[in-house]
Amino acid sequence: MPLRWVALPGRLVHIGHPGVGFAFDNESPRHRVYLEPCSLGSRLTTHGEWAAFMADGGYRNPRLWLSAGWDWVMANQIEAPLYWRRGSEVANAEWNTFTLPGLAPVDPHTPMVHVNYFEADPYARWAGARLPTEMEWEHAAGQWPLLDPARANFVETRALHPMPLALGQPHGPAQLFGDVWEWTCSSYAPYPGYRPWRGTVGEFNGKFMCNQYVLRGGSCATPAGHIRASYRNFFPADARWQFSGLRLARDEA
Repeated sequence: MPLRWVALPGRLVHIGHPGVGFAFDNESPRHRVYLEPCSLGSRLTTHGEWAAFMADGGYRNPRLWLSAGWDWVMANQIEAPLYWRRGSEVANAEWNTFTLPGLAPVDPHTPMVHVNYFEADPYARWAGARLPTEMEWEHAAGQWPLLDPARANFVETRALHPMPLALGQPHGPAQLFGDVWEWTCSSYAPYPGYRPWRGTVGEFNGKFMCNQYVLRGGSCATPAGHIRASYRNFFPADARWQFSGLRLARDEA
């Protein structure tokens, strides 16, 4: 399905857990943030689009990469996503990928998965876009009530792999919940007025607020009851074993 852009007007918005039901300490306190006008991709980036990035020399062009990301590419001799293998041993495919059921041809229609922040950032730049901020993502997730997390591809579907975008999706951005964790360009940092919980549980989030980036939305391996619009996951920039992918964003005048 062709990518389209869903506009988010600039405005003052509230970010963070609203206070009803359970939430972790890093989702609070709820606070105001001004968002500049922007647009989010109507769907997640797909394997097919990633293959085009690779065919255009994406992993060989240092101009696209952050300095630390290019160091990571060079030091680890990275040429493709984590579980991709070139070859024709499965269905004469140019690229195969390891999934939980085993080796399979890369499906160009499924959301891209198992890429890290270092990879997501240059892809967005190559595509003429950027990664969304976590505030843009959370605001978008609260704007379209038809985007029901309970109907998304979480672990309960037993697919254990991101699924192609279904027809008849709502007007807003699709696949905001489930399928893959979405990288944002936001560093994992405390909200204004943040206070970690007391006791051992207080070490669960606060002590990791260094050299991490925020991911949103849950994945095909996340329980549906565990996720909400304000949930903040976080990983280092070089971590790509998680079910992590991306959605594009761009600035609007």
